[in-house]
Amino acid sequence: MQKLFSSSIYGISWHLVEVEVDVITGMWQFTIVGLGDMAIQESRERVRSAIKNSGYTFPGWARITVNLAPADLKKKWPLYDLPIALGILGKDIDFTEKIVTSSLFLGELALDGNIRAINGALPATILARELWMSRVFLPIDNALEASVIPDIDVIGINSLSEMIEILSGTKDIPIKTIYQEVETISKKIYSPDFSDIIGQEQAKRALLIAAAWGHNILMQWPPGSGKTMLAKAMAGILPEMEIDEQIELSKIYSVAGLLSKDNPLITKRPFRTIHHTASEASIIGGGRDARPGEISLAHKWVLFLDEFLEFSKSILETLRQPLEDGEITINRINQSCRYPARFALVGAMNPCPCGYMWDEEKPCSCSSSAIEKYRCRLSGPILDRIDLFIRVPRVKTGELGEKRTGQNSQTLKEQVMKARETQHLRFSGKSIHSNAEMSNVDIESLWKISESALQIAINSTEKLKLSTRVYYRILRVARTIADLDNSDFVETKHILEALSYRGS
Repeated sequence: MQKLFSSSIYGISWHLVEVEVDVITGMWQFTIVGLGDMAIQESRERVRSAIKNSGYTFPGWARITVNLAPADLKKKWPLYDLPIALGILGKDIDFTEKIVTSSLFLGELALDGNIRAINGALPATILARELWMSRVFLPIDNALEASVIPDIDVIGINSLSEMIEILSGTKDIPIKTIYQEVETISKKIYSPDFSDIIGQEQAKRALLIAAAWGHNILMQWPPGSGKTMLAKAMAGILPEMEIDEQIELSKIYSVAGLLSKDNPLITKRPFRTIHHTASEASIIGGGRDARPGEISLAHKWVLFLDEFLEFSKSILETLRQPLEDGEITINRINQSCRYPARFALVGAMNPCPCGYMWDEEKPCSCSSSAIEKYRCRLSGPILDRIDLFIRVPRVKTGELGEKRTGQNSQTLKEQVMKARETQHLRFSGKSIHSNAEMSNVDIESLWKISESALQIAINSTEKLKLSTRVYYRILRVARTIADLDNSDFVETKHILEALSYRGS
């Protein structure tokens, strides 16, 4: 019996799978057990054709049993083709045991014996390193992606015959792939410069606070007031990502199949824009393979929902868990996957169905019942999880010819980066990285607030009948404002500004 090692995905985590292959003389039978999906069951035909077309002999009078252990762990995707084929051929070919026992094998076989790319190569390589394996063998198209992970040899393989030559000792192990940073998809995001936007100084200030760091924001006002342009401009002031954040985000994109051999690492913070006609599965995640959705692809940083109240109420309510916990759980019959989803929500909405409820130039045509029905989609629990509310007024025609003023995106980004450094020092050695992630206990223990500022926050919460959750969100926003102000203490002016962004 031959045993090789592979892996199985669970969310963005991978688990070690032992591929046990037993070939004995008897009436021909090829069975794969171990809770594999249809793609794995179809491996029998791919493996048989790949072995024959690679010039090797497939057992003709034999009972072949493949066990993917542990048997109670659901397996999916055709990445076990390579270790299954090697296990079958290992009965007649002497493989170097030292290489077999210290390596992870991943790959889908084409009928001609070539090895096709797979999803999830990055987290699988992380698993191999955590298990102190020496190397991982995988498709050549996944090699650059996996080589992002240090301290493990990543060997890209073109075909089954090449893999067999290496294991039998007739060919040296190729030189491991070394990652070199390349231009990535995430660098192609276009964002307007803040200096190109006329007026809207309060909105710009709120977006600066949201970007430093991770606060949720909702913009309201009639159509044509610039809400969408402001939201897109925010992409240009997002802070740079550290390497551990890049790897964490790239794991999600790898599982979703959105990394290519030319774009192996996401180096810029995501700015995911969703249309309200998108399906729930594409937004939340799911499908047959329980793949991550847009809210997980926006992890580390922005999820932009234009026409916020045009989304179904069920989708808006589903946002409650990730907005509070920074993760989303997708439950299916045979599995439950958990994906990280710590994003800053940026919403843009009209105040009523026609959009002109607050407009000074065009009257609203909506009835009170229509407005109430429209706005009731925005429930109290969702409102409690939004940190900043701003009304973006229409730019008057007479202002269009005025000279543009205000700071540009690069200057604002420098302020964001400086605030990030402050927070990085504050949370050094802890599992959180930003003010928006602080728990209530963290707020009370990690930073300083003047007695007068604290009293204003408490009195305002009581007077405005705000929830406890909103009270702590006000304190988080005030701490970020103080960081932008380069202040060690949260002062009265910081609390007052944070309070000015509350509304509905």
